[in-house]
Amino acid sequence: MNGPNHKRQSNTKLLLPFYRSHAPFKTLLLLYSHDWDKLALSMVFYVIKHSPEWIRPVVIANIIDIISRPQEHSLTQLWLNGAILAVSIVQNIPTHYLHIMSLSAATRQMETNVRDLLTRQLQQLSIGFYKQRSIGVLQVKLLRDVEEIQQLTSSIFQFLPSALLTILIAIAITAMRAWKFLFFFAATVPAAVILVQVLKKPIQQRNHIFRRQMEGMSSHLIEMIKLVPVTRAHGIEETEIDRTQQRLISVKRAAMSLDGINAITNASSWVTLRLFSAICLVTSAYMAYTGKMGITSGDVILLTGYFDALTNSIVQILAVLPQIGTGFESIRSVGEILECPDIELNQGKQPVRQVRGEFLFDAVSFIYPSSEHPAVDNISLHVKPGETIAFVGPSGAGKSTLLNLVIGFLRPTQGQIYLDGQDMNALDLRTYRQFVSVVPQETILFEGTVRENVLYGLQGVSERQLHQAIQDANALEFILNLPQGLDTLIGENGTKLSGGQRQRLAIARALVRHPKVLFLDEATASVDTASEALIQEALERLMNNCTTFVVAHRLSTIRKADRIVVLDKGQIVEIGNHQQLLEKNGLYARLIALQA
Repeated sequence: MNGPNHKRQSNTKLLLPFYRSHAPFKTLLLLYSHDWDKLALSMVFYVIKHSPEWIRPVVIANIIDIISRPQEHSLTQLWLNGAILAVSIVQNIPTHYLHIMSLSAATRQMETNVRDLLTRQLQQLSIGFYKQRSIGVLQVKLLRDVEEIQQLTSSIFQFLPSALLTILIAIAITAMRAWKFLFFFAATVPAAVILVQVLKKPIQQRNHIFRRQMEGMSSHLIEMIKLVPVTRAHGIEETEIDRTQQRLISVKRAAMSLDGINAITNASSWVTLRLFSAICLVTSAYMAYTGKMGITSGDVILLTGYFDALTNSIVQILAVLPQIGTGFESIRSVGEILECPDIELNQGKQPVRQVRGEFLFDAVSFIYPSSEHPAVDNISLHVKPGETIAFVGPSGAGKSTLLNLVIGFLRPTQGQIYLDGQDMNALDLRTYRQFVSVVPQETILFEGTVRENVLYGLQGVSERQLHQAIQDANALEFILNLPQGLDTLIGENGTKLSGGQRQRLAIARALVRHPKVLFLDEATASVDTASEALIQEALERLMNNCTTFVVAHRLSTIRKADRIVVLDKGQIVEIGNHQQLLEKNGLYARLIALQA
C-alpha cells in the first residue's frame, strides 16, 4: 500500500473513537491533530500580512505630530514613516497568499478526513440504520455539515486570533502612550461578555431548528424527484407543489428566525462598541485641546485608531459567534453518524475462507425495535448445499426479514443461524458476503458504463469471463446494440435501459462473481412477460451449483424450487415442493389460486 494513502487511512481510523459531539471544540482540535504545523504557519503569515492594521495608527500619529510640530522633527522622519507604511501594505499580497494556502491545506485535508470517516462509518452501519434515515438527511450531513465545519475553522483559526492579537497590541501601545485610557478599553469587555451570554442560547436553538428544517427539505426534494412519474401519471402536480411550498416556507421561517437573532447580535454589538469609541474620541480630543495628561494631536489619532481597532475586533468576534454556533451544531450533526452504535460488528471475528452453502436455522426469531410482535417467530430449518429454497406467504409474513437474516443484514434476537456448521454471529460477515450474490426486485445501478456496473467491486476479471457472464445473463444481444457496447454510459440508476435490461445486468453482475449462495428477492416482479422468460432462463443458469433463497410471488419463479417454505405471521405453516403443497390444499394452494 502506498505510504501517503496508508497514512491518511490510519489517521482517519484513529480519529473515529475520539469523536465527541458533546464537546465540539475539543473534537474540532482533534480533527486537526495531524495538521497543526499548517495551521501554525498560516497564523504566522496572517500576523505578518495583517500588520498594517497595527502599524498604521502609530505611523499616522507620528506623521500628525511631525507636521503639527515641524520645529521638532525633520522631513527624513516623515519619509521614513511613509516608507514603513508603504512596505507594510505591499507585503500583504505574498503573505496573504501564503496564509490562505497554508490554511487551505489544513482545512481541505480536514474536509477530506471527515468525509472519509463518514464514508467508512456508513459502510459499517447496519441496514436498519438506513431504514430509519432518509437519503436527504445523510446527504446534508456529508455535504453541508462538513462544509460548515470547514468554515468554522476559518472563524476560529483566522478571525479570532487576529481579533485577539489586535486587542492585545492596542492595549500594549495605549498603555505606553496614555495608560489611563485603558479604562475605556476595559469598559468594553463586560459589555461584550453580557451580549455573548444573553444571545448564546437563542443562537444555538435557532441553529438547531434551522439544521433540522434543512435536513427535512433535502429529504423531501429527493423524494419529490423520485415521485415525478407517479405525480405526473395522476395529474397531481399542484398537490406536490403545495407540499413542497409548505416545506420551503418552514425552512424560510427557520432561516429568517436565525437571521433575526444574528441581526440583533450584530447591531447590538456595533451600537454598544461604537458608543464607547465616540466617547474615547471626544475625551482624547478634550485632553489634547486643554493640554492635560500630555496628550498630543497625534495621540488623539493613535488612541482613536487603536480604540477603533479594538472595538472592530470585538465586533468581529461577536459577528462570528453565529457562524461558530452553526459549525458546532454541524459537528453535533455529523456525530449522529460517527457516534451511532448501530454498527454491524465484524471486527475481530473469524473470517470465512470458503462456503459450501449449508444453513441451519435453530429456533430463530427476530423482533424489530419499533414493533411488539416478532417478524420471524421460532423458525427451524435445515438447508442443504446447492438446495433451492423459496419463501412465500402473504404480505407481512416475514419473507424479507428471513432473507435479511440469512444475508446477515439482521441478527436474530433469539436462536442461531449456522453456516456450514458455524454460528454466523461468530463470523466476519463481510468475508461471507464475498461468496454471495443478490438479485433484488429494484435493480440498483450507478451512473457509469455497462462494464463498470457488471464488474462493480471486482478486479482481475478477464474479458472472456465478462462476456460469458453477460451471455449467460441473456444480456449480450441488447448490449451489442448499445452505441458503445460495454462502454456505453447507462445514466443514473440505468435510466437509459428498460426494466428487463437493468435486471439482466444485475444477473450478469451476480454471475461474474460465481456465488456459492444466491438471494433472489422478487427478481422478476417488475418486468414484462417477454423479459421474464429471458430473465428466468438466466436465473436458472445462475442457480446452478449454489444454494439459492428465493422470495417471489410469481409461480414461474418458485415452482422448480426444491422446497417451498410457506410463512404466515412470521411462522412456518407449510413446507414441501410445488406439487406436494398443492395436494395439501392449504395456504400455498390458496395463494396460487388467488394468483391464477
